[in-house]
Amino acid sequence: MKYTNSDTEKNRISGFSGRGKCHGRRRKAILALLLAAVTVLSGCGNLKYEMTYQSAAKVSSFNVTVGQTSDSAKPFAADLCVVTDNIMDSETLDLSKAKAAVLFDLNDKEVLCAQNPHERLYPASITKVMTALVALKNGSPDQMLTATDVVKITEPGAQLSGLKPGDTMTLNQALHILMLRSANDVANMIAENIGGSVDQFVEMMNEEAKSLGATNTHFANAHGLTDENHYTTCYDLYLIFNEAVKYETFSEIIQSTSYQTTYYDGSGNAKEVSYTNSNRFLKGDFQAPSNVNIIGGKTGTTNAAGHCLILMSRDTGGAPYISVILGADTNDDLYKQMTDLLDEINK
Repeated sequence: MKYTNSDTEKNRISGFSGRGKCHGRRRKAILALLLAAVTVLSGCGNLKYEMTYQSAAKVSSFNVTVGQTSDSAKPFAADLCVVTDNIMDSETLDLSKAKAAVLFDLNDKEVLCAQNPHERLYPASITKVMTALVALKNGSPDQMLTATDVVKITEPGAQLSGLKPGDTMTLNQALHILMLRSANDVANMIAENIGGSVDQFVEMMNEEAKSLGATNTHFANAHGLTDENHYTTCYDLYLIFNEAVKYETFSEIIQSTSYQTTYYDGSGNAKEVSYTNSNRFLKGDFQAPSNVNIIGGKTGTTNAAGHCLILMSRDTGGAPYISVILGADTNDDLYKQMTDLLDEINK
């Protein structure tokens, strides 16, 4: 409501009209009623209202789909799978060599498996799913990016593409290298060019996580190298990945088995590169269960995070599924357990 300082407006609020003054008692009564109304509306009375949902709650997406009626507003989780506890068939599925895992049927919004779905863990390079999502949401595939000193990453063992300050490429090229090579230097280049600075881009990542309901997630960087303030959960990664695959560019990239491109250094010299997807299902090292087709996903590995993988798959009818495993002991264990997890689709 907009209030003005005109005499007419002040008179109306005070109990006056254009036709004359109210009597004193009437004016006092009206003022008393207005004061009481303001007190109630402003929450200054004795009543206390509390929101039961908090951003730091243990379960990041609350289940409000049960009991809704046709008159209800559409709840936050209406189009999402929701899980609050472990859901496992311990007699047929052994995921003991992983810290956490989930498998969701996207069409039926059904939780087929959940092991520690809300446990906060290091995501390693699965972080780059969010990096790609924020970049696509705030940039365009043909946008030109230029590398600066932020691409100089010296952490031992960090996966790099060999970018040098002054190198230029499109966002589309950068996203392919980011996802297939899992290049940490490219992650920083994307972050600085899209966000204005790496720190501002990381803040954008955290804001996007909140908007998706991924409230057990906090990012400290754009690449996924270990930081104690950089963590997420299997469930939150499902929320993030589920949003990312809505972008055609992202879906195309995660299905690519290899990628070749040419970009340019600061002097205009061409630099040709070629990369293969690190996803061992797409490389043919591991076979998915019968009647399950692996579409694509993202891998991630650090000493602190262990071996991690997120996938989009489809059954023979084309129905989509998202699966996540975090903290597998070895790379072989990761793919063996993911194969067992996906086999739940056939049951």
